[in-house]
Amino acid sequence: MLNVHNEVGQLRKVMLHRPGGELLNLSPQNLEPLLFDDIPFLEVAQTEHDAFARMLAEEGVEVVYLEDLVAQAIGSFEFLREQFIDDYLRESGLAGAQVIDATRARLEATDDAHALVDKAICGIRRDELDLGHAAALELADLVGTAQSGNPDLVIDPLPNLYFTRDTFTVVGEGVNLNHMYSENRQRETLLSQYVFTYHPEFRRTPVWYRRSSPFRLEGGDFLNLSARSVAVGISQRTESAAIDLLAKNIFWAGDIECPIEEIYALLIPDTRAMMHLDTVLTQLDVDAFLVHPGILGTLEAFRVTRGARSGELQVELLDEPIERVLGRALGCGSVRVIRCGGVDPIAAAREQWNDGSNTLAVSPGRVFVYQRNAVTNDILYREGFELLEIPSAELSRGRGGPHCMSMPFVRDEL
Repeated sequence: MLNVHNEVGQLRKVMLHRPGGELLNLSPQNLEPLLFDDIPFLEVAQTEHDAFARMLAEEGVEVVYLEDLVAQAIGSFEFLREQFIDDYLRESGLAGAQVIDATRARLEATDDAHALVDKAICGIRRDELDLGHAAALELADLVGTAQSGNPDLVIDPLPNLYFTRDTFTVVGEGVNLNHMYSENRQRETLLSQYVFTYHPEFRRTPVWYRRSSPFRLEGGDFLNLSARSVAVGISQRTESAAIDLLAKNIFWAGDIECPIEEIYALLIPDTRAMMHLDTVLTQLDVDAFLVHPGILGTLEAFRVTRGARSGELQVELLDEPIERVLGRALGCGSVRVIRCGGVDPIAAAREQWNDGSNTLAVSPGRVFVYQRNAVTNDILYREGFELLEIPSAELSRGRGGPHCMSMPFVRDEL
């Protein structure tokens, strides 16, 4: 099942999504609304991602794929195929009667559950549909219907899906089904919901946060620090009110026991460059973190614990540097903080943009990094870390690194 209480214990099982045809439906018209700055070259991105998956397997990690889990979930009950199509259409923003019917026909024509999931991820182009004669159409059938505004698309693709960290988060033996910042990415969480509602292995998983919750919460803002403490970023993508709600759900879970006793809320700048906590802070070892220097001295930290009465919270502002905040959370007094880019401000800014701070520990001190961040990687080598360098010319164009691209399912305890 699921078991993740830390960020650095030996990784045993992880979920990925191999980028696919969804990247071919990116265009200059929809880059900004779909949260991309550039268009990755799919063939190279897949080669790089395959290298990542192969390197994980060589480290003894079982790799599973989101698209397979969703297809297995849909295939677990006969009625779910039609239900999934209904849910997908309802959340895709379609309005015209004929375009809805034509899109339904296109989805129903897929061969099996895997093909259906792949098509849902890739999106629907207008030239894939049979819309009949123009005189029979409504305005909503004729005018571009994709939420990104691209007139050649009826339903937008899900190009961010290879960042599997974001849409749900494994916390202990339970999961957060997140509410995403972007309307388009919120459709990604429908896939997660099917896994944790219907998949035979995961449908009894405790859920600490639901995608229908009113406040935004994304997995890139979440770090499992220990069995009793987590850190959550207050960021461009995650609201402080979401952390309040999550804390109440976790601390006052009723019959569903969660071991988390404290949440460290870390306020980071509300910018595209630092969209998530894991773009500026990731854990390397039991006592070491990699941090973007731009947040040092400015980051505000709060400790959230259970209040005196049911449903109440106690919030404490921590007036101390990040290394002591993290040390407190880990019960070790203080931790080592290593600067992304070192003391060179240009290298720090450039490599943070290219996800130099976004690492994935496969075991204590053994860390996946993007090959392209040479300054930071050299610093880490000299500090004694074992690096697993992923080729990253195209994957990095999506604005996410090894941490973003992975969702741990099982880690060893420390």
